[in-house]
Amino acid sequence: MKFEWKGVMPAVTTKFTANDELDMNMFGINVEAQLAAGVHGIILGGTLGEASTLTQDEKRILIEETVAMVDGKVPVIINIAEQTTKAAIEAAEKASLYGASGLMMLPPMRYKATDHETVVYFNQVAKSTDLPLMIYNNPVDYKIEVTLDMFDALLENDNIQAVKESTRDISNINRIKNRFGDRLNILCGVDTLALESMLIGADGWVAGLVCAFPEETVAIYELAKAGKIKEATEIYRWFLPLLELDISPQLVQNIKLAEVGTGIGTEHVRAPRLPLHGAERERVLKIIAEGLQTRPTLPNYKNLALC
Repeated sequence: MKFEWKGVMPAVTTKFTANDELDMNMFGINVEAQLAAGVHGIILGGTLGEASTLTQDEKRILIEETVAMVDGKVPVIINIAEQTTKAAIEAAEKASLYGASGLMMLPPMRYKATDHETVVYFNQVAKSTDLPLMIYNNPVDYKIEVTLDMFDALLENDNIQAVKESTRDISNINRIKNRFGDRLNILCGVDTLALESMLIGADGWVAGLVCAFPEETVAIYELAKAGKIKEATEIYRWFLPLLELDISPQLVQNIKLAEVGTGIGTEHVRAPRLPLHGAERERVLKIIAEGLQTRPTLPNYKNLALC
C-alpha cells in the first residue's frame, strides 16, 4: 500500500484481558474509533503498544488483524525496536509477510551504538526490505540521536522517507527542512509540541492521547493545516493537561486510564507495568475527569470548506 507520511498516526495501545491475553475485541473498538475520527494511519508496537512485552506470535496477530480491520483505509505501520541487526531484519521481513504497509524504527536497543554503527544498522535494515521506513529519533528516552549528518548518509535509501521527531528541540524541524527540504517528512512524536511543530512545517503527528481522544486530535491537525489556527489552538489548550500524561514513564498506564474514561479501552497492562495506584492514580483520574467535563464542541473538521 502506497501512502504519504503525514496526518495523525496513533501509536495505539495493545489491549489485554484480565488474564493477560490479547483483547482483540476491545482493540477493534478502539481502532474503529480511530478510523471514524479520520486518522491517517495506525502504528503498532511502539512504547505505548508495550512492544517489549509482546511475543512474536502476538505481534503477528496484531499486524494481521489490524490489517483486516482497517481494510485498506489507512496504512498499518509496525515499530521495530530490536537489540541486533539480524533480529531487526527478521522483524522487517515478518512485517511485510503479515501485511504491514510501513515500518517505524528505533536505533539498536540496550547497546549505545556509535554514530557509524547506528547508520550501518539502519542502512542494513532499509536495504533488506521494500517497505517505507520512518526513523524514530528520540535521544531523550533511547540515548542515541540521529543527527543531520547521519540522515545525509541514510537518505541514500529511497525507502527511508520520514522521521518521528522526538528530540524535544522544536528548532530541529527547521534544521531538517533547511537541510533536506521535502525529501524527509517530519512527524512530531511529542504530544505537547504537536501544534507548534505542525505550524512550522511538520507533516503530521505520531500521537499518544489520540488513543483516548481521536476526534480532538484529528481536529487539531485538520484545523491547523487549513489555517484555522485560533480554532486549533483553543482545542489544543484544552487538551494540554491530558497531553502532558504522555510525557511520563507511566504514559501507558496514564493513557489506558484515559481510554477507560472515554469508553474505548481497558486499564490492563502487562507486568512489570502495573495499574496506577494511590495519590498518583487520583491525580491522573482528576486530570481525565476535568478534561471530560470541559470537552470542547468540535467544528465540522472533516469538511472545513463548509464551516
